[in-house]
Amino acid sequence: MNVLQAERIESVKSGSFAALSLSLAYGIIALGNQLVLAKQFEPLADLEISTAANLLLSGAIACLSGFLFGITYRYIIREDRNSHLEDGAVLAFGLVRGSAQVDVGLNFQNGFWSFGVLGVESILLFAIARFTLDLVISRGWVKPFKSS
Repeated sequence: MNVLQAERIESVKSGSFAALSLSLAYGIIALGNQLVLAKQFEPLADLEISTAANLLLSGAIACLSGFLFGITYRYIIREDRNSHLEDGAVLAFGLVRGSAQVDVGLNFQNGFWSFGVLGVESILLFAIARFTLDLVISRGWVKPFKSS
């Protein structure tokens, strides 16, 4: 197996771990939003997901976002550990995802609180994916990208 093919396999593994962890975290957060926040706090009622199709679509988007984050994160951190790059990757992906949700959510009646929850949720999701990737890289399940 050549070096390029080995790097691609490691990237797919990294993306898969991140996609799985972000999807699981999204499912737990969506359940919490559905059962607790949307029901208990009137300003957050817009967080309730109305149909199973919406939930599946949001879950698929979370999975794809996690996969892309995992691949990108592996290339960002390389072999040198720089906390600014690691934190920046989480913040960048979280803000992009959160901003897209805010853009769609401008139709929310009580947008301010919903926007805040969605923004924090997005950053938290990518932080969980980062933690997972750091764990699997430290255990040797995924090799960091080697800068030639």
